[in-house]
Amino acid sequence: MKSEDGNDMPAEIDFNKGVRGLHHIPPGTKVLMPVSIERGVWEYFSGKAAQRGVELSELVTEVLKRDIEINEALK
Repeated sequence: MKSEDGNDMPAEIDFNKGVRGLHHIPPGTKVLMPVSIERGVWEYFSGKAAQRGVELSELVTEVLKRDIEINEALK
């Protein structure tokens, strides 16, 4: 249903006190995102991170980026 001014937003919604970009995450920003993984997967990657002398989050990010590249190449 369109409001009186032709907008799709209902008239009772007021964004006058809204803050533009409040939840925007700039590119390259590290985001803390709690996830649940199986214990065996955690143990594997924790061991690999320790062997390489890097933080677990750094290794997991690297692995996920490679997985994204592979998936994009297969499209």
